[in-house]
Amino acid sequence: MCYSAQIKAEYQRYVRAYGADIDLHEYYDLYWRRRQGAKLKIPRGVDLSFSAPQTDEERRIKALIDETDAEQAWQWQQELARQKQRLARAEAALATKPTKKAQDEARIAANKTAQLRGWLEDLQRTEPQAKDSRIFPGHYAPVMVSEHGRRVVRLMRYQCRPPGKPAHYDERFPGTYNARRDNLEGSFWRDLFGRNHGVILISSFYENVQRAGERAVVEFKPRPEHDLLVACLWSRWEGEGEVLYSFAAITDDPPAEVAAAGHDRCLVPIKPEHLDAWLNPDPSNLQALYAILDDRDRPYYEHRLGA
Repeated sequence: MCYSAQIKAEYQRYVRAYGADIDLHEYYDLYWRRRQGAKLKIPRGVDLSFSAPQTDEERRIKALIDETDAEQAWQWQQELARQKQRLARAEAALATKPTKKAQDEARIAANKTAQLRGWLEDLQRTEPQAKDSRIFPGHYAPVMVSEHGRRVVRLMRYQCRPPGKPAHYDERFPGTYNARRDNLEGSFWRDLFGRNHGVILISSFYENVQRAGERAVVEFKPRPEHDLLVACLWSRWEGEGEVLYSFAAITDDPPAEVAAAGHDRCLVPIKPEHLDAWLNPDPSNLQALYAILDDRDRPYYEHRLGA
């Protein structure tokens, strides 16, 4: 399973490299919902792609981002003040009569203070960092699809909920952010495979592995370094007054170097020359789609311990 990936969060990348159109109305709708209190996990890197808006629609999105940031900053500043008071009380107690309780209070308050300061610094930062564009299951990411023959980028949740499935499937089947190549015609994916295809642009991905009996996170980067066009299935789900766009990345058996690093699955990046055929699938010819997945981009994956 690919549990995390370093995406290309800025939608302009899709426009420049692939001539894609952007569904900014969908972007605005998600940011409006987040502003109203919906718990939508939109990476900071996506926010920062609107840091220099050029159109009225981009400016409206930027305004929603700024309003949400201001409210979040106020909440964190209030919590920071509380943690500073907590730390001061603990330090005063330690100065008179050291106890384990006071030591624990001082340690927890100091850690929370440092964490909150870091969050506030990130909120004020305008220069993107790598961590801003890392996604996990449940996060939103730009996904390129085809609509009426044109390439379009939409923000979608990285955990797929196919049409007709109940919302509680998100908890019942938490692993639906990946779709196994050998199960694409199974009951869960068959209504999407051959119909709803997309790709995401990533520069690396992360996996949990076991090393010497302990859990470790390993980052895999393609060499030579380049963006990977990762094959995805996507869904438009409606229910309970909500419209949800979501996706799953397709995985397959790993190349030798990924297996040697301790993981048994790998994302499937397609070749650029197959992009339009993948985005515009023929449901009557699934073998042609499997052929695209088999004739994949096959870089060497260099790996290192991640975070």
